[in-house]
Amino acid sequence: MSLYELKEVARSLGMPAFTGGQMAKWLYSQHVRTIDEMTNISKANREKLAEQYTVGCMPPVDCQKSVDGTIKYLFPTSTGKRVETVFIPDNDRATLCVSSEVGCKMNCLFCQTGKQGYEGSLTAADILNQIYALPERDRLTNIVFMGQGEPMDNLDNVLRATEVLTADYGYAWSPKRITVSSVGLRRKLQRFLDESECHVAISLHSAIPEQRAQLMPAERGMSITEIVELLRNYDFSHQRRLSFEYIVFGGVNDSTAHAKEIVRLLRGLDCRINLIRFHQIPGVDLHGADEKRMESLRDYLTAHGIFTTIRASRGQDIYAACGLLSTAKKIEDARRQ
Repeated sequence: MSLYELKEVARSLGMPAFTGGQMAKWLYSQHVRTIDEMTNISKANREKLAEQYTVGCMPPVDCQKSVDGTIKYLFPTSTGKRVETVFIPDNDRATLCVSSEVGCKMNCLFCQTGKQGYEGSLTAADILNQIYALPERDRLTNIVFMGQGEPMDNLDNVLRATEVLTADYGYAWSPKRITVSSVGLRRKLQRFLDESECHVAISLHSAIPEQRAQLMPAERGMSITEIVELLRNYDFSHQRRLSFEYIVFGGVNDSTAHAKEIVRLLRGLDCRINLIRFHQIPGVDLHGADEKRMESLRDYLTAHGIFTTIRASRGQDIYAACGLLSTAKKIEDARRQ
């Protein structure tokens, strides 16, 4: 809940409005697990609150640890489903890859989450719980909405969650510590750009519309050229960052001709590109490009004015790397139990 909503809860139960501010501090600064821990609220008022509300903190039900230190957590949701979250430590940085949906509607060819199908949107509480109940919460330096689901497809709850993360009454994080990804749902992306100051990452994967449509069905409903034209209306030359995610498939989108199309599409746009290694998924005839090809693509793009990096692959051995998240089997196992 926002500070305004917490104050309304207090008023509705006959408490002073400042009790809402006390609740916000207990929730977002102290991370209490129960209402009874809010000790500067009278016992009688805590009992009133507990009759109708809970903190909602739900710890992960499972975790897997990679040889590289990455940890994948399985969190319960308010609807009884489960969702995966990935904690990625890297020296003095620690990034959390959070999910916004159970499964995904976008059905990108190369993504295991897309093969799961769409099973429901997470509430703002479900999204925040991935942070609130994370054992390593106090080590976090960055959050990326790049887990299961398309964030713009669940925009209201994503915005509610990022408000709490960035508001003074909440976690008080700078929005520059948060990156929200999208395949490019134009109207919702525009609303996000207008209502949030968080970084934006666009899933590109090909600058050729016909090929991108084969990889990403969302292209048929909203062309990447239209998305780029929308992005040109916003200023990314200061602190807010725009990036494009580009999974490199061997023999598919890794040629110099593909690089030239990227330069043509993004010319004049203040942005960067993250090249991502492809991780094989069952039933998909795509393969990752070799290291030499990845480096050649990076060097070409950088030489033509687009800052480009090759993203380190993390957590592949526990299926926590990019495109590998899926709770389909875990949900089915839970149903059988």
